[in-house]
Amino acid sequence: MSTQLASTQPASTAPRSGRPVAVVIGASSGFGVEFARRFAARGDDLVLVARRSEPMAALAAELLASHGATAHVVPLDLTEPDAPARLLAAVAERDLAVHALVNSAGFGSFGPFAATDPDRIAREIALNVTAVTVLSRLFLPALLAAPAGVLLNVASTAAYLPGPNLAVYAATKAYVRSLTEAIWAETRGTGLTVLALSPGPTQTEFFAAAGSDGFKVGQILTVAEVVDVAFHALGRRNPPPSVVAGPLNKLTAVVAGLVPRRVSLAVARRLTAQ
Repeated sequence: MSTQLASTQPASTAPRSGRPVAVVIGASSGFGVEFARRFAARGDDLVLVARRSEPMAALAAELLASHGATAHVVPLDLTEPDAPARLLAAVAERDLAVHALVNSAGFGSFGPFAATDPDRIAREIALNVTAVTVLSRLFLPALLAAPAGVLLNVASTAAYLPGPNLAVYAATKAYVRSLTEAIWAETRGTGLTVLALSPGPTQTEFFAAAGSDGFKVGQILTVAEVVDVAFHALGRRNPPPSVVAGPLNKLTAVVAGLVPRRVSLAVARRLTAQ
């Protein structure tokens, strides 16, 4: 099954040469929209990927008007096993010079693990873990070959804390952080910048999709503030493998690694009690 890319360019027009392309996963809302705007402002063209096509089409028109950026819109459900490979094939078909991949799609489930719908768990793992892993691997050769490649995976402060009542979400984000930091170590000295971004609670659609704001714990930032943190880290001479957005959230992450596990679990359970 092939995946077609809709574009803000006329269909008969070839992609612009010499203009880098950033692939943004989860580009229909939240972090994905803001990352797309920032890359477009830097002079990149975009590949916008998410399930919902209408918000991405509106964003593509905005990026063309504001920054002259061509945005290729890819409506794709990344919980489908073959979706990452279909995306790579569609990008290759357009001969796009991909230099950046941002994995910002994901969702969470709130409530006791024993009461969580197994199908929802499977979709959550497919999007938060499997898609991030496979996309990172599939696009890594292009990112390594780019003059200044970027791989940015969005984790969460939940990656640093135990997750009572959000067991699956916290586990998936701990995986994303661990995977990304390992890729950072493996690619040192190649010119590729790899970063795991860990936001705390942010003003997005996330909590509505999760069905609860019961785990809105930590320093609350805007989407723009979180993306500011990411771009500041990317712009450093020696970027770190991961960064936590918000000084209070960073402090919480540090403390979580110092206290006994029994204590951190008790605190986390109290904070996320229904």
